[in-house]
Amino acid sequence: MLVVFKAEAQISVLKLADSLYATGNYSKAIEHYKKVDNAAEVQEQIAKSFLALGNYDAALSSYKSALEAHPQDVLLKFDYAKLLRSTKHNKESTALLRELVQTDDKNPNYHYELGVTLEHLNDSTAMNHYRLAFESDNTHQKAIYKIARQLLSKRKHQESLQFIKIGLDSYENNIELISLKAQNYYWMEDYRESAKWFEKLIELGESSQFIHESLGYCYMAHYNYKKAVEQGLLALEYDPKHFKNLFILGQAYEGLEDFPNAEKYMALALEIRDVPLDDEYTRLGKVLNRQEKYKEAIEVLQKALKINPNNDFAQFYLLMAKERYYGDLKVKLKLHEDFKTKYPKNPFIYWVDRHIKELKEEIFLNAED
Repeated sequence: MLVVFKAEAQISVLKLADSLYATGNYSKAIEHYKKVDNAAEVQEQIAKSFLALGNYDAALSSYKSALEAHPQDVLLKFDYAKLLRSTKHNKESTALLRELVQTDDKNPNYHYELGVTLEHLNDSTAMNHYRLAFESDNTHQKAIYKIARQLLSKRKHQESLQFIKIGLDSYENNIELISLKAQNYYWMEDYRESAKWFEKLIELGESSQFIHESLGYCYMAHYNYKKAVEQGLLALEYDPKHFKNLFILGQAYEGLEDFPNAEKYMALALEIRDVPLDDEYTRLGKVLNRQEKYKEAIEVLQKALKINPNNDFAQFYLLMAKERYYGDLKVKLKLHEDFKTKYPKNPFIYWVDRHIKELKEEIFLNAED
């Protein structure tokens, strides 16, 4: 009777511990699991409870004890291997996963997890296991993502897109694969198609600096400046001092002929940039010219030429700013003649020659008057 009573008490303790675990009361569950006489039989439950609490060291210790008691339990070994990998014990995880692959080399999850662990070890054979996972299960979304991402990194766009199509055929709203699809088209410079898939990410509730800045650039490439501005402003919400986004936003406003905002964002970009480039100063100078802010344009374009004296556009826009800033016709004529002498190979020299002729005629006519 004592033996029966004790056995029933143990069953009762185990049921209570299982109930506490099931309801999320993990600390109390551990207390009751530890009251079970056959400790080896409950080490897995204790390990899972510690894991749920975030106590990974204790979970690892309990998993190890459970596996020592049940060395042939493949599910236990698999869970332990995944925990080892997630806690950066990659070599130990690799050893267990290789054992599992030997027992069942058609299990896609064994290959996938081994691939992830090998990837953390910078082992190039990781991709072999992702492909074996895919061969065993061609709907394995995580394996497809790994393969497609690697192909994208190698700029093998068509192959990457083929795998992405297979993945999306079985799960059309896989955000990671949709993102890869958008990036493939982006790097292929098919900006219309790329925009379509970045828009899909937004429809699915995704929002990030990367998505908005990339989509904004796609719109810019097809002169959709209004939408480019919308995306540029959203991108800046993540990083208000991002040089590239500020300057592209300025360009988008320039495309809308909203020159005050174009000047605002280009100037902000150049204030942030530690080593500004002459192209950015040149673009700002052009915007200032369009607003008839010739004095400011002259200062900005001189900075551009200080950085790069061979910038043809900066040379020409500076001439235009000076011509409009100075009213005297003879001063304007001298500016053009000096420009021709100084920059004889400038691609705008044909315009300068024509304008020199026009200025001389105007000076002559004014002299007759």
